[in-house]
Amino acid sequence: MQGGDTLLALNVTLQAESYNLGEVLVKSTDRDPAYAIIQQAQQWRAYHRREVASYRARVYIKSLGRINDTPEKIMGLFKLGPDIKKGIFYLSESLSDFSFTQPNVVKERMISSRVSGDSRGLSFNRASAGRNLGFYDNLIKPGFSERGFVSPIASNAMLFYKYELVGSTPQGGVTVHKIRVTPRRRTDPVFSGFIYIVDGSWRIHSVALNLDKDAQIDYVDELTIAQQYAPAPGNANVWLLQSQQVQAKLSGLGFKGSGYITAVLSNYANVVPTYRTPPVAATPPPASDKDDAPVGQETAAQIRKRKPDLRGLSAQVRKQVKQTQRDSLKTDVLAQMPRGQVQLIEAGVNERDSAYWDQVRPVPLTAEEQKDYAVKDSTEVIRASRPYQDSLDRKRNEFQPINLLLGGYTYQNSFKKQTVSVLPLSRIVQYNTVEGGVLNAQAVFRQRTDDRRSFTFTPTLRYGFSSKELNPSMEIAWQLHPAKVQRVSLSVGRTIENFDRNSQLTPAINSVYTLLANRNYAKLYRREGAEVSFATEPLNGLNLNASAAYFSRHQLYNTTSELLRDVRGRAFTPNLPVSEELPNTNFGQSEVLTLGLSLDFKPGQRYISRPDGKFNLGSKYPTFNLQGRLAVPGVLGSDVRYLLLQAGVRDNVPLGLLGTSSYRVSAGGFVGRQQGMTFVDYRHFSGNQTILAGNFSNFQLLDYYRFSTNNSYLEAHYDHHFNGFFLNSIPLLRKLKWQEVVSVNYLTTKQAGHYVELGAGIEHIFKVVRVDFYTALQSGQKLGTGLRVGLGF
Repeated sequence: MQGGDTLLALNVTLQAESYNLGEVLVKSTDRDPAYAIIQQAQQWRAYHRREVASYRARVYIKSLGRINDTPEKIMGLFKLGPDIKKGIFYLSESLSDFSFTQPNVVKERMISSRVSGDSRGLSFNRASAGRNLGFYDNLIKPGFSERGFVSPIASNAMLFYKYELVGSTPQGGVTVHKIRVTPRRRTDPVFSGFIYIVDGSWRIHSVALNLDKDAQIDYVDELTIAQQYAPAPGNANVWLLQSQQVQAKLSGLGFKGSGYITAVLSNYANVVPTYRTPPVAATPPPASDKDDAPVGQETAAQIRKRKPDLRGLSAQVRKQVKQTQRDSLKTDVLAQMPRGQVQLIEAGVNERDSAYWDQVRPVPLTAEEQKDYAVKDSTEVIRASRPYQDSLDRKRNEFQPINLLLGGYTYQNSFKKQTVSVLPLSRIVQYNTVEGGVLNAQAVFRQRTDDRRSFTFTPTLRYGFSSKELNPSMEIAWQLHPAKVQRVSLSVGRTIENFDRNSQLTPAINSVYTLLANRNYAKLYRREGAEVSFATEPLNGLNLNASAAYFSRHQLYNTTSELLRDVRGRAFTPNLPVSEELPNTNFGQSEVLTLGLSLDFKPGQRYISRPDGKFNLGSKYPTFNLQGRLAVPGVLGSDVRYLLLQAGVRDNVPLGLLGTSSYRVSAGGFVGRQQGMTFVDYRHFSGNQTILAGNFSNFQLLDYYRFSTNNSYLEAHYDHHFNGFFLNSIPLLRKLKWQEVVSVNYLTTKQAGHYVELGAGIEHIFKVVRVDFYTALQSGQKLGTGLRVGLGF
């Protein structure tokens, strides 16, 4: 047991806990006594969820990941690298100071960190991650699944669970009820196992709950959660988490593995209860000859009459929180951490020796863990040496044709921290009617430094066999700071571009449709010049990207009509986009100098600060975007003038068991005087005329460039992912783990009027495929329908 900075060794002999079930007369109309106990816990749930306004604690975390079995090849295609083998692949311990303040403000400062086999490694353990497993919440999100799982004491839990009182036992002056919880339906997002409730206060004493394959979690066969609560030091009315363990059995792609995360909390201090004494429940009804059953046999109506008076709970929480913040701001190091920073890991936390860990570790290492530390720590110098790294690289760098076909090929020199990558074949070899066959030779050279900065150099040689034109270009990028977003990039040269640079129409999709279906959807122009950009995060949650560019744009024409399969009566179209707003999109040649600025702001962004970087964790608020692009005439021969301004907002919104919604809205337009604008400068909206969807969050039935505009516009996209809410209740379909999704896409411009797409589909087909059916409407009139297929994880 750890107390302060001292260590007290106790030899403890554990005996089996005896839970006794007293004599209960159960009539055919009676329910199990467990239901009354759970109902009481439900009525007190809101109070226990907020019974402590703030506290501080010390947290020890140990995490382990293990590979139990490996396939000969991944998906039967890719050979395993030399780094992937059976046994422990990750073992880490950490010790942190941790504080919590209602409603959900957490601060954590890591004191020490240890990673097996990596003396310079920093643990990824995080105490605040465990707060997602609070069973006083209605829904639990264990992090392995998009779905939420209903707590056994959620407000609607009795719709999902059956309960059985196994027995009761006295512990530390209170009576603890052991209740077995089982799902009413295997299709429900629920746990099974045991929950232990304290009689009288109706709080959680402990849980031992698990999820199995019926939970429909991809790659997780079994997940077990164990928690233990106990009274806070000096205050028996406030109970706090003492320990938590999450264990998982995993499988997928031929791999089998397991792991766990154990957390032990101690040294609780500055515990501020919401109320000095708990709220008083209504007095139980007096016993009578007809109503002499024990508490466990009270009717639901009787228990509802005993619901505690929690009026003013929220106000009391706010009052205590404000007082705590005033008291701790000047003296508490955690309270002085910047707003939004949930974890601080400073340099030097990984310099403790094994003797230190033997003193502070509250949970002994297993024999397997001891061996892993001993072997990996003793061989670290060897594994970091150049001969060892070179030997691994020889294995890693073995060329496999399947890699080049699907994902590209990477050559690495681990000792020098260098990599060289080439594109997959689908991006190297292309075809379009402007260039004919295309050889797009591109390589990416990346150099990392010891302090995690990086330099990237990307040369490209693009040659069109029909146009007989060589287009060379290169990009250079520097990550200037080891821990902050601070990046400068430069691109220079001559490239072939799509009029819509954000188009879903990839070169591979266009090549297939051009060669096999006489559909030359890609409309291209040549661009030569240079662009420099700078990206940084000057304030937490505020990302800035500034750019300056000068380009000469040249109109291109079809140079070939060759194809593999000729569709009778269908000819290639000219290399000119078709737009309702601009009937003639010819532009010849044009020079433009542009200045761009984009601001993304996410209020309340939470983040982790580590010596190797800042890691953003998101926020409960949306992300707001402002951007502008100014074309400046009369400089370096520029003949274009315009100003484009746009504002937008985007977010993901969890809706409990119903799934998650995501939306993106942007509005903008060209303001002021315009001069020499070409169709290249218009605002384009990413459409799709193929069955293949490159991005489901864009338009799927809209013709490319049909409603491109140099006026004002409003664009909105909405998707709702039900995460299997309906399909999981259908026995045969449930085994497939498919998930439902609906979507709405909206656009209004001068020419479009009100253009709407309505879609419904299924995702997670074979784990990665999504299929949607869409209907398009323009100002209430049906335009058409279509099926789209793409990736939907």
